[in-house]
Amino acid sequence: MRDSPQDRTYLTGENFPVRQRDTQALLSTTHAMELRRRDYHVERPLLNQERLEELGRRGSAAGTRQWRIWFRCSRARARALLLQYLPILAWLPQYPVREWLLGDLLSGLSVAIMQLPQGLAYALLAGLPPVFGLYSSFYPVFIYFLFGTSRHISVGTFAIMSVMVGSVTESLAPDEAFMQDLNSTVNVTARDAARVQLASTLSVLVGLFQVGLGLVHFGFVVTYLSEPLVRGYTTAASVHVFVSQLKYVFGLYLSSRSGPLSLIYTVLEVCWKLPQSVVGTMVTAVVAGVVLVLVKLLNDKLRRHLPLPIPGELLTLIGATGISYGVGLKHRFGVDVVGKIPAGMVPPVAPSPQLFAKLVGNAFAIAVVGFAIAISLGKIFALRHGYRVDSNQELVALGLSNLIGGIFQCFPVSCSMSRSLVQESTGGNTQVAGAVSSLFILIIILKLGELFQDLPKAVLAAVIIVNLKGMLMQFRDICSLWKANRVDLLIWLVTFVATILLNLDLGLVVAVVFSLLLVVVRTQMPHYSVLGQVPDTDIYRDVAEYSEAREVPGVKVFRSSATVYFANAELYSDALKQRCGVDVDHLISQKKKLLRKQELKLKRLQKENKLLKQAGAL
Repeated sequence: MRDSPQDRTYLTGENFPVRQRDTQALLSTTHAMELRRRDYHVERPLLNQERLEELGRRGSAAGTRQWRIWFRCSRARARALLLQYLPILAWLPQYPVREWLLGDLLSGLSVAIMQLPQGLAYALLAGLPPVFGLYSSFYPVFIYFLFGTSRHISVGTFAIMSVMVGSVTESLAPDEAFMQDLNSTVNVTARDAARVQLASTLSVLVGLFQVGLGLVHFGFVVTYLSEPLVRGYTTAASVHVFVSQLKYVFGLYLSSRSGPLSLIYTVLEVCWKLPQSVVGTMVTAVVAGVVLVLVKLLNDKLRRHLPLPIPGELLTLIGATGISYGVGLKHRFGVDVVGKIPAGMVPPVAPSPQLFAKLVGNAFAIAVVGFAIAISLGKIFALRHGYRVDSNQELVALGLSNLIGGIFQCFPVSCSMSRSLVQESTGGNTQVAGAVSSLFILIIILKLGELFQDLPKAVLAAVIIVNLKGMLMQFRDICSLWKANRVDLLIWLVTFVATILLNLDLGLVVAVVFSLLLVVVRTQMPHYSVLGQVPDTDIYRDVAEYSEAREVPGVKVFRSSATVYFANAELYSDALKQRCGVDVDHLISQKKKLLRKQELKLKRLQKENKLLKQAGAL
């Protein structure tokens, strides 16, 4: 049996009747809506620009003369500039040692454990001996510790940057240029020396670009790289990384290629040479890959119970090195190994200015991509932890990291997403964690690096491929963008296809140009609508989409989705005339005709008055 409306009792959280209270609230709401629906009348005078300036007493604004502030010398200004360009002086004196030091130490150790295998592996991506990956994991990290403003990003070797460097080194110093005539083998020593000089000079040039752009406050340039563009580009770059490691997985010798369609030709060559694969190398890569995947799955499952993630990459490297040394994988099974890793630091080397002309285009592309990745991650962590990242200072910090690193024979770096997540999740609070990780890498360079001479390159390739999982998962963007925004999906697809077919540098250029053209098209083809009031609300919606929306009598509310400027002003005017149903041009012409008639009539009256005066004078 149902209860009648009269018998129902409405209860609040305290179980008291509130029927009378709800009735009063409903009546007051209805009364307020009735008041809003009442007719109103607004009357104000029409003003021209001169009258408005007279009423408002318009005058010229006082000049700030910013250049005087730039060249002002004072103790306060010197201190402000020092803290701006050397942020460590601002936060390190206030560092809470008891609260943060232990977390930063554990975080730095965890990041260093990841940075060791990644540094060795990503050097192969750059076409360099693995030890230069260790150098690139030390110098730039410590420089960023001094000049960076993000507390959580992990600067160092990164797959996308490394493969961009590799495309440059392999195109300008291919294996074919170092063939020995006697036995048709490659002079590895001369080739590596040439590639190291190219990579270090490229790093210096990238640093100069980034520092220069940061000093002129050009950090806003990254806003023109939309999220779909960056994600499409990194997804395509991850495919390049994957393909570049196939030769190490199968133990093949491939010819160096660069330029448009080089990725397609490389895949075809791998397929053609598959019968020549080294079985021992394939088994080594598969076993290492399976171990790495299992450890990552175990870390994900036991994340809540483990204070630190299991260092699967480091354990795999140690185990593979021990097995390779004990079994003799190189001599017995033909497995290619890392080879000699010199202990100690390298002296600084001046860059080669003769190479600047060849590297300037690639350097600018690498500088923009590296900064875009770093600032995107930096802003994510800053928003999550409640602090601010200065985009211009980030440019300067990254630029100095690459500039000084290039002098010490490092290749260009950015920040790694996987290491940054580990640095944050293991308790890292500041870049002290980065300094700890760089010092740990320094110990390895000085004393322990030579222990990894028997490490198979196939294991490093497995480390790289397994770490590509996050970027390859970005293919799911296609489904989400199809549902959310088809224009962003178009940017993603064009960026991806252009980068796959035209290589990394030309692909970025095509993506940026297409994105900017799409911005112009969006402003040229905006959405115009006439708005009407939704009944019993103060909400206005398009009358073509909302059947209940009603236009206010005597008022036409016209809306454009784009800002009006010279390129779309005529389109805006045409749409306004069409939607409002008023031929403004006809009204203006009629007004001009009326004014012309009034002027003729006035002249006629003046002429008649003049004749009458002359007749009266006679």
